[in-house]
Amino acid sequence: MIAIVDYNAGNLRSVKRACDAAGIASVITRDAAEVAQAERIIFPGVGAAPSAMESLKGAGLDAALRSAFAAGTPILGICLGCQIILERSEEGGVETLGLIPGTTMLFRPGDPALKVPHIGWNEVRVVRPHPLLEGVEEGDAFYFVHSYYPQPLSEADVFAQTDYGISFPSAVGRRNLFAAQFHPEKSGRLGLRVLERFAQWNGVV
Repeated sequence: MIAIVDYNAGNLRSVKRACDAAGIASVITRDAAEVAQAERIIFPGVGAAPSAMESLKGAGLDAALRSAFAAGTPILGICLGCQIILERSEEGGVETLGLIPGTTMLFRPGDPALKVPHIGWNEVRVVRPHPLLEGVEEGDAFYFVHSYYPQPLSEADVFAQTDYGISFPSAVGRRNLFAAQFHPEKSGRLGLRVLERFAQWNGVV
């Protein structure tokens, strides 16, 4: 069973529906003990980093996620759940979970024609192989909605890049943690394939 973490950051039902469509057993929960003991964890989210961290801490979910990561539980972060796995976010200057060294950055595309937030379909270019990105080919696009992006300290933690004024990391991870800035649950068949692979992934890269 996959635990979908509920920390008042939205997007839960669409993730649950996508899991159902892919035939993946999942449950939405904000119970820290259930998250810490889950077989696999999806850490989704939309919204702001400061309020997200406040909600996580208030429910003890920050400690549960750190415990699961240390235990080797496969974890999939999505959107905000991709951003706050790093150490710090420029959004509010808040300290985040610190599972991967790095900072979440505000988009500064430089081109006034490029609006922030970045919304819509965009190519995800695999730069390092990962089991969850297997089969993603040149030109394949996923759906994005975000104003910030993850910037790990080490390039070894970056698995895919996307261009939007700048080239930014759109899939990052370390060991048993993989996180996508794009939304698999809103990305049609390609996105469902990412979820299907996650349901089979043992956390080894």
